[in-house]
Formats: sequence, C-alpha cells, structure tokens
Amino acid sequence: MTASRRINPPWMREAATRRVMRALTAPDAAPRFVGGAVRDAVLGRTVIDIDIATPLKPEAVMERLTAAGIRAVPTGIAHGTVTAATPKRHFEITTLRRDVETYGRHAKVAFDADWEGDARRRDFTMNALSLDTGGALYDYVGGLADLKAGRVRFVGDPATRIHEDVLRLLRFYRFFAYFGRDTGDRAARVACREAAPLLPTLSAERVAAELLKLLAAPEPLPALRLMRADGVLQVLLPEAGALTRLRRLIALEPEPDPIRRLAALIVRDPAAVAERLKLAGAQRDRLIAMCTRPPAELRGDRAAQRRALYRWGTELYRDHVLLAAATSGRHNIAPLLMLAKNWKAPRFPLRGRDLVAAGVAPGPAIGELLAALEAWWIESGFRATTAQCRAELKRRIHG
Repeated sequence: MTASRRINPPWMREAATRRVMRALTAPDAAPRFVGGAVRDAVLGRTVIDIDIATPLKPEAVMERLTAAGIRAVPTGIAHGTVTAATPKRHFEITTLRRDVETYGRHAKVAFDADWEGDARRRDFTMNALSLDTGGALYDYVGGLADLKAGRVRFVGDPATRIHEDVLRLLRFYRFFAYFGRDTGDRAARVACREAAPLLPTLSAERVAAELLKLLAAPEPLPALRLMRADGVLQVLLPEAGALTRLRRLIALEPEPDPIRRLAALIVRDPAAVAERLKLAGAQRDRLIAMCTRPPAELRGDRAAQRRALYRWGTELYRDHVLLAAATSGRHNIAPLLMLAKNWKAPRFPLRGRDLVAAGVAPGPAIGELLAALEAWWIESGFRATTAQCRAELKRRIHG
C-alpha cells in the first residue's frame, strides 16, 4: 500500500536510531518502526521505547547488528525478537511474523508474513501502524482514523483476539484510559463483558501490571466506569467500592500514584488484594499501611502533624493526608503537604547501648524501655536534648 501521510519525530533522527536502522537495511528488506512508538509519535507524545520490525530472520538481525558493532541480545529469538543495545537506547527488533498457534502471552509463529499480515496480528488498530526511515506512515487497518477519534478498536474480531490472549481484555480498558473517548467501541465492550469470567486464568503478575498501568493514567476514571458497567471490575477487584473517593484523590494528588489510587479504590481486605495481585513487598506493605493504620488527623495542630510524620515517614504521611482528604472531601491540605515536603526527621538521641551502659540488663526490657523513652521524647516535641534523655533514663531506672 502507499503511505497515508508522513511524520518526522525527533527520536527518528537520533544518531543511535539511524545507526541501528542502517545496520538492518538490506536491498530487499527495509525495516520500519512499529507499535507504540509510532502511535505516540502521531499524537506528538514523548516516546521512550522504540520497536522495530524487519523482514530479516532473527539470525540475520543478530549478524548484521554485530557486524555494525552494536550489541545484539537474543531476548526472545524463538519468537523473532532481538534487542539492539546502544548507550542511548535499547531497540526491540522483531521479524515480521504470523501466528500459527496462539496460547496466551506467547504464540507459535512463522517468519513469513508481509507488512499487512504483521499488522493484522496486532491487538489494536492504533498499535498496527508502521513508519519507514523516510517518515512514511503505513496504516493497513484504519488505525489513524481510530486514533484521531479516540476509538480503541481490536484488529479483527474482538472475541477471537481476546480468546487468543485474555490479557487483551484488560489491555482494552488500559488503552481506553490513555487514548479512548466517549463510551468505547461497542463490539470490544461486548467481547470483554462476555470474557470477564476468564480473568482468573491470568497470572497475578500480568493482571497487576495492567491494573497499575491503568491506574497511573492521568484520568483513569472513565475506563474504570466502563469496567464497572461491563462487569469486569467486579471480577477483577471485588474489593472496589464507589469511585467517589478515587475521584476526589485524583483532584488532590500532586502526581499520579497507582498504589495510592488502588488504596482509594478498595474498601476492604487490602492484604487479600495484595496477595491476589502478588504485589512486590514494598507495594504490599504500603497498600496495607494506607488502608489499615489510623487515618491522618487533618485538623491536628502542628505538633500532632510532626508526631505523625515521625512515626509514619514522609511518604506514608503524605498518603494518609491525601486519602483522609479524599474520604472527607476536605481540600485545604496544602500546608500539610508542604510540611511533609520540608520535613527533616529528628534523630532520637539514645540507643540500646546507652541503656546497657546505664545498667539495664540485655533482653526484652531494653526494647520496651527504649520505646517508652522515645515516646516521651516525641511527646516533648522532639525538644529533649541528649542530656535530658539520659536524665529521664536514670529517673526511670532508679525512680
């Protein structure tokens, strides 16, 4: 087909990009940029990951990159994928392919597709665009029109594409959160609604990755409303409550934070959510702490806020303030967020060795007395000096 239009994004002119494309260019096998990089370039968005497709077989890609002095990594060579690693960027290069058999995330493929065949195996029309080194843009499935209209549409029959890989169901809503408008593609939503019972067959890690990416969108609420209307959110996250608190949080937060948004979305069982999604340790602990610790006292005086900051740490304190404001509807939290931003945690003057030196026998009593002394120091507004803390220690030991 002929190119539908031309674009010239800045990343295409970078030296590293030109070097990789030169290495892959053969008389009968010109490479093209594909996927999200092309989609985002059309929209004028920042491009981070650059994917390339080529008619060359994976072994030939490895040979040509190596001959050009570019490190070639066989990241998924059985499925046609090689990574070109340059100091500035990594480029994922995949041989044109067609699916012979599909089973979830991976498929049995054959490296004999043409450009249109390769486009038709992709999930959504907006992801099936390709761009050659001259800036010519190729659109085989109506992706440009869909992108312009804010229409997230499957390539081919939605139900078939979802049954090839159920994760595409969640990807539909995630892409709607970033690119969609109005009420979404009707055929896609019908297929997602019917396939929702299949969600438990997906790995927890893949589900969590899609959910957190969706929640990180600048405005995830329209997608979440579609998910609720389609019965998908109830299957994916039965702990989710009304979207009111999340809507308020989004209006208040300084930047999107998917774990904090998840805490705002759920109304019960944060530990069960973390376990089911197999969240990383730090994510799990933060989610549970946000949902189970006493809420921030937004009307507390400065001393109370400083005590909370010390006990919780800056990040969790900020989380609690934002969630408490989203729950109550109170919006005047700028002074509390500024306090957290400027907070320098004081250091409790005593350590366990100080108690041992004072005559306290090693054992559980050390930790208990140290905690009591720290609580006394906190209540003093962190003002008690080292000498005063030692004096209080002696008073508690000797009466």
